[in-house]
Amino acid sequence: MATRTDTRAPAPQASDSHDLIRVHGARVNNLKDVSVEIPKRRLTVFTGVSGSGKSSLVFSTIAAESQRMINETYSAFVQGFMPTLARPEVDVLEGLTTAIIVDQQRLGADPRSTVGTVTDANAMLRILFSRLGEPHIGPPGAYAFNVPSVRASGAITVERGNKKTVKATFDRTGGMCPRCEGRGTVSDIDLTQLYDDSKSLSEGAFTIPGWKSDSQWTVQVYAQSGFVDPDKPIRRYTRKELQDFLYGEPVKVKVNGVNLTYEGLIPKIQKSFLSKDKEAMQPHIRAFVERAVTFTTCPECEGTRLSEGARSSKIDRVSIADACAMQISDLAAWVRGLDEPSVAPLLTALGGTLDSFVEIGLGYLSLDRPSGTLSGGEAQRVKMIRHLGSSLTDVTYVFDEPTIGLHPHDIQRMNGLLLRLRDKGNTVLVVEHKPETIVIADHIVDLGPGAGTAGGTVCFEGTVEGLRAGDTVTGRHFDDRAAVKKTVREPTGVLEIRGAHTHNLREVDVDVPLGVLTVVTGVAGSGKSSLVHGSIPPGENVVSVDQGAIRGSRRSNPATYTGLLDPIRKAFAKANDVKPALFSANSEGACPGCNGAGVVYSDLAMMAGVASTCDECEGKRFQSAVLEYRFAGRDISEVLAMSVAEAEEFFGTGEGRIPAAHRVLGRLSDVGLGYLSLGQPLTTLSGGERQRLKLATHMAEKGGVYVLDEPTAGLHLADVQQLLGLLDRIVDSGTSVVVVEHHQAVMAHADWIIDLGPGAGHDGGRIVFEGTPADLVAGRATLTGEHLAAYVGA
Repeated sequence: MATRTDTRAPAPQASDSHDLIRVHGARVNNLKDVSVEIPKRRLTVFTGVSGSGKSSLVFSTIAAESQRMINETYSAFVQGFMPTLARPEVDVLEGLTTAIIVDQQRLGADPRSTVGTVTDANAMLRILFSRLGEPHIGPPGAYAFNVPSVRASGAITVERGNKKTVKATFDRTGGMCPRCEGRGTVSDIDLTQLYDDSKSLSEGAFTIPGWKSDSQWTVQVYAQSGFVDPDKPIRRYTRKELQDFLYGEPVKVKVNGVNLTYEGLIPKIQKSFLSKDKEAMQPHIRAFVERAVTFTTCPECEGTRLSEGARSSKIDRVSIADACAMQISDLAAWVRGLDEPSVAPLLTALGGTLDSFVEIGLGYLSLDRPSGTLSGGEAQRVKMIRHLGSSLTDVTYVFDEPTIGLHPHDIQRMNGLLLRLRDKGNTVLVVEHKPETIVIADHIVDLGPGAGTAGGTVCFEGTVEGLRAGDTVTGRHFDDRAAVKKTVREPTGVLEIRGAHTHNLREVDVDVPLGVLTVVTGVAGSGKSSLVHGSIPPGENVVSVDQGAIRGSRRSNPATYTGLLDPIRKAFAKANDVKPALFSANSEGACPGCNGAGVVYSDLAMMAGVASTCDECEGKRFQSAVLEYRFAGRDISEVLAMSVAEAEEFFGTGEGRIPAAHRVLGRLSDVGLGYLSLGQPLTTLSGGERQRLKLATHMAEKGGVYVLDEPTAGLHLADVQQLLGLLDRIVDSGTSVVVVEHHQAVMAHADWIIDLGPGAGHDGGRIVFEGTPADLVAGRATLTGEHLAAYVGA
């Protein structure tokens, strides 16, 4: 070892001075020239009311620019296959590091995607069974439900020296169940929903949405194919005609001189309707699919998705189907119990991944759980798993409300994970509303003071103590605690649930009181959603508002999503004696220069596309002739530029009065969206705003029972008080409200609480408490009771 003799302190390195992320002049969405300095290798929490600009600053500015700059390090060829990102509107961004985004985007709802496939746990399990499974059936692909078995034989030409033709056979063993093709369910189509068999094709027998006999090409193919008589009622078809009509193989036919493909009605329906994501369909198409198609568990693989060979190969009497169906905490224990030196590294890696599930609070899931059924919070935590054991340091982790869907008991565990990532030398940026997580921050950035155009500025930067002492909305509400109700409403009846056994529920019997505010709570994975959504099916008298994502393009806005634009268009059309379609930017009234988008997009291949305001309509989206038409002194573009609050006043009285529009606007104001502009693209709304927009839309439906799934998701402390007022008004109007919720303020405000537990997965699924919030606090017999008592200071 060399001996150091120079005892003077080393001169500071220039590289050590880059310990801040500097943002100057950010103007993305509603940000108003925001400038902040964020310390590196610290935990920084961004807070503020919903819609104040938190996500615009963290995700759309800092994280987006980091990802764009990383993408630019790849060759132009590789960039051509990657999403193109435009540079955010910001003057200066310095000190960025590699950003890893862990957001709440739902995992793909593809029927072949499961928890095991998205986390690579399935891949490791398949290798394990291909090495140790008895009987041995083949390589890892033989255990994969996405790989079909293939057998082929024939002549092939080998081009090596002299060409020669040889006979060859090809054989690949896959694990896919041939009956359900790896989906686990088979579909059965109700023919009575497809056609009226008392009519002929020329009389319009088809009852499928969009299939019209007179002009629709699809219908003409059947009528003029020559396989069936178009003038004979379907019920009088011969056996051969019916076979060709329903199950005919694809074949070319000539219709009115045009070559088209004819195929049987059943495969046609399967390709055109069943291959698409049901949630992405238009409402009337989705209603048709739900009527016409029933999905049942595949009788051949019993829902495991796997072939008989894959299910027959076992390790210690456990098949890969059994392993995937186990609760992950149990599977981790089973993997640890395997003592096989030949696969020791694989067992270590698999055990580490499964332990990460348990550590992050998802030990109650199973690997065969379809990824589309995970909530936003669960999806986010699944994405976190690959980062927990990472050796990377000096990267920026960006989290979007990681506590969503977590019981107060689980929030402490999540806080520990965030601090662990920071302590490894990483910068952790968190968008969050919960005081339990804000309090652990090293640095806080509070945006506001309001939402939408009233927000977009930094109200406070500093420590938790400074926030508490500051006069911002977050600071004032930081230590707010709702008191437990002294008097509760009396139920007007009960909704009986008997023998509920969805997922992990254990034959639960419970009476849900009607006419009151009922909160269903319990730790994550205890069975709350299974009880509420599995046992209270949405029907004529039940309105269910879940956490499903709102689907909409940049052409969709609050006015189109809520149906508000329909009465407005009709009023414009009546006042000017023209067609309503002229007042739609997606129809006849669209500006021809930008097709009603308001901006012109220039695709620059692998470079970021450029969006520039349309010169022809100046961003108003309509033809100049349409803007000549006015209603109560306003043109249609001026109406879409109004905020909800302005529009509510405009359409409520005077010559602009439209009662149908005023009712929709009243619901939007009730859920706290008065600041949104009517024409703001849905793609720019925050998560909390989308949830409340969906709630406002469902409030139009007439129902005796409202079922809400975590309505406080994405809500600021100040907004929660407004939500409680809204829930009270709904209940006082005679509607029963059942809320699945973790927020203690909602629990304290409830008339009745149903607490599930005591744990998650197979440790839950039971009712551990029923009663008033006051009784829950007094007894403190459950985890929820302990945390609620601490919250209200009892």
